[in-house]
Amino acid sequence: MKSIELFTGAGGLALGTALAGFEHEAVLERDHDSCETLRLNKSRRIPHVRDWSICETDVRLFDYSDFGHVDLVAGGVPCQPFSLGGKHGGHKDERDMFPELTRAVQALRPLAFIVENVKGLLRGSFAEYFEYVILRLSHPGAKRRGDWREHRAALERIHTASRSTGLDYNVVFQLLNAADYGVPQRRERVFIVGFRSDLGVSWSFPSPTHSRESLLRSQWMTGEYWERHGLRESKRPPPENRAAQWIERNQLGLDDGLKPWRTVRDALDGLITPRTTANDLDHFLNPGARAYTGHTGSPWDEPAKVLKAGDHGVPGGENTLAIGDGTVRYFSVREAARLQSFPDEYLFAGSWTERMRQIGNAVPVDLARAVAESVAETITTF
Repeated sequence: MKSIELFTGAGGLALGTALAGFEHEAVLERDHDSCETLRLNKSRRIPHVRDWSICETDVRLFDYSDFGHVDLVAGGVPCQPFSLGGKHGGHKDERDMFPELTRAVQALRPLAFIVENVKGLLRGSFAEYFEYVILRLSHPGAKRRGDWREHRAALERIHTASRSTGLDYNVVFQLLNAADYGVPQRRERVFIVGFRSDLGVSWSFPSPTHSRESLLRSQWMTGEYWERHGLRESKRPPPENRAAQWIERNQLGLDDGLKPWRTVRDALDGLITPRTTANDLDHFLNPGARAYTGHTGSPWDEPAKVLKAGDHGVPGGENTLAIGDGTVRYFSVREAARLQSFPDEYLFAGSWTERMRQIGNAVPVDLARAVAESVAETITTF
């Protein structure tokens, strides 16, 4: 199955779709440091990466006419216009790349597409524009007339009348929590998936494979979690109030049949504690982390908080580990990569801050793979 990857960044979504069976005809990214990461892993002949054709380019300048049949277009559209931590410019922000995503779909006419973006895209202030994005991706064959509001009105008439534009997609979207798919991080992201209408596909997002309830059960009812990590009772933290309430409600030991959420302790298992004397930046302890109000570190025995990418360095709380004695430390690059479910052989280029930025911006590999495998399973029926 052939694919084109847009806004590739450090390669989280691209690696996830590749693991699902898609072969990338091209991976596009304009950020030089991110491209250096992609080239580094290609040169090391990392499986699923060694054959990538890496294009360091602005997608606005890219010509898709040289490509033939493509099964999938995928991309993590830049999140800054819609991020809670950004300027909230939405469509007014020049970094809004949804129009470029639509242009790629128009040109390539893939069987399906996968799009990822931040939870902030669903905020009420962006509701009208988000509706427009969905309509435009549903009917990329419709020629645009006027500004986006005028075009939205035209697309609404097309959509409600079930008229064909020559290129139409059945589009669904959903807010997914990465922890529900085995990623050791509570990271909520919007996924938009479309299948070409002429395929007559009936598709829905894959069901979660992991749950908080199962984690609490393994910790506070069976004790399997602590035994697996070799933690004596005296070393175990007390259950927090919500966990205690869950235990009381489920005192009969009801099992939802899902795997436990993966925790920070699960993710870092087997890694030595990073030191400031490390010879490289992959597992280096960067000093100076501190906790402050609203920015406390991730606890050991829950999925990590959302890793973030700061333009001026990593924020003080989100990318740190709560040691357990009231102090915090920064995650190393390798630890952060594990929290995003990158394999250990996958390396990152640049300074410590640059590597952490790339990781914080990435789509968790295992979440991307879960969605892409479901899409691939449907595509292979044709």
